[in-house]
Amino acid sequence: MDDFNSETDSDYTSYWRDWFISSRGNEYFCEIDEEYLTDRFNLTGLNTEVQYYQYALDLVTDVFDFDCDDEMREMIEKSARHLYGLVHARYIVTTRGLAKMLDKFKKSDFGKCPRVMCDSQPLLPMGQSDIANTSSVKLYCARCEDLYNPKSSRHAIVDGAYFGTSFHNILFQVYPAMLPAKSQRRYEPRVFGFRMHAGAALARWQGEQREVMKERLKKAGIETGFEDEDEELESEMEDEEMEIGDGFEPGQPGGMVDSQALLHGRW
Repeated sequence: MDDFNSETDSDYTSYWRDWFISSRGNEYFCEIDEEYLTDRFNLTGLNTEVQYYQYALDLVTDVFDFDCDDEMREMIEKSARHLYGLVHARYIVTTRGLAKMLDKFKKSDFGKCPRVMCDSQPLLPMGQSDIANTSSVKLYCARCEDLYNPKSSRHAIVDGAYFGTSFHNILFQVYPAMLPAKSQRRYEPRVFGFRMHAGAALARWQGEQREVMKERLKKAGIETGFEDEDEELESEMEDEEMEIGDGFEPGQPGGMVDSQALLHGRW
């Protein structure tokens, strides 16, 4: 409430929605029409989810006229913010609400995708649950179809239920022209300009998974059928280590040739 400058309580109650929308951290919200807020059908069931429901509704609709102390006023204010968020989730899937959110989407008010290959695709806020106090709001990219955390900590604490799990999909159903083409570009790892062979990575992964499975079967006391193969492999590795560790002198029979001596013509 410190961000709202007013001299009287009447000023405070007259501009509650304007204050809420303009407050830092509430940039993702759009303004709900007063006609929508005053239609009791649109508020069905919210009286059981919001404490001090009637006082909170009066505050949101600018008809609050209740003399209370600061502590009570703060609790009502908290309930009003929660009520506005829950109504907001319902409002933004209406024709009017979708149009308002579309305008914000076009202006990239929700941010842009941090993925380089998405070419700064505008994001949309969404929730991972329709139940309040479950998870915070996330940002959805329609190009790479992935979710991202908001950059600002002020936005990261906003409840995802205030936007719902269906809004972003409904928006593109109503405005299909706004749905971007799926990103076909993928980062390709390269070494000195040459692409890494995908088969090599797959072979390494398969080998790791094979060793993990063999270890699990070994611990469980199950014969894998690879025991002879493992012993043969270990034997070959030991032979190689012995050959390397023999320490032959250069020039000795069976010894290793000094590469520097060979280079200078001494061999």
